[in-house]
Amino acid sequence: MWLSLAFLSAALLGLYDVAKKQALKCNSVPVVLLLNTTISTLLFLPIVISAECDLGWFEGTIFQTSTLPFEAHLKVILKSVIVLSSWVFGYIGIKHLPITLVGPINATRPVLVLLGAFLIFGERLNSMQWVGVLLSLFSIFLLSRSGKKEGIDFRNNVWILSIAAAAVLGAVSGLYDRYITRELSPLFVQSWYNLYQMVMMGVAVAIIAWVQGREALKFRFTWAIPLISILLSAADLAYFVALSNEEAMISVVSMVRRSSVVVSFCCGALLFKEKNLRAKFIDLLLILIGMVFLWLGTR
Repeated sequence: MWLSLAFLSAALLGLYDVAKKQALKCNSVPVVLLLNTTISTLLFLPIVISAECDLGWFEGTIFQTSTLPFEAHLKVILKSVIVLSSWVFGYIGIKHLPITLVGPINATRPVLVLLGAFLIFGERLNSMQWVGVLLSLFSIFLLSRSGKKEGIDFRNNVWILSIAAAAVLGAVSGLYDRYITRELSPLFVQSWYNLYQMVMMGVAVAIIAWVQGREALKFRFTWAIPLISILLSAADLAYFVALSNEEAMISVVSMVRRSSVVVSFCCGALLFKEKNLRAKFIDLLLILIGMVFLWLGTR
């Protein structure tokens, strides 16, 4: 059951990337992010209200959480800043780049997390993990060559730099999760960081509207906008439920979730008619093989 939920989470994450790409085609990044964080906050608001008012609506379920002191909220606020920064860069990049290029780059985030654990926490990588790291890094080099065929220079393209920044910040968030989840429940973090992100984006959009005018906040409703929040929340829920199973293996679940890139890649080919797919598929295959070696190294 837990493995099926892991694959469900991966499929939902892939569709989440597709929804982002579609929503950003005719909308500005700040508006989409504000609506995304607002909808996500509304989805988790009953959990927050139940916990804060001691109503017991979700007692005995996976949605049960509790009130925690101000220090815990400060830690969640820091996570909100890291995640929101990653999203800003990631949304900017995916708006201007082919999703078949963005997906494989994002799929290398576990490598960055592993390297961060090596450098920050002093964790040691075994031979299998080093093979996975090197394969993933080599695939990035090949992706840069594929990008040149579409006029995208990895060294000087601002959108590539945005995706790279998003990947690094996403890895930082993953490393920070290792720290805060020792003290805070994942559901408490997920419930509150959506709310804090909504407040941050509300302030940001208000400042943009004041400084640049409403014309800077281009908006046209598309069903892809609410789908972003619904798909991401459902993917995270499936992930947490999978991990709640005593038999679940975190290394397997994490590896399966990275396969979301396959869904976004296929949708990029079928829905957005993107180019140079054969070369990108080879690069993607190398990344997935690298992920397999990372998984083998954690067994």
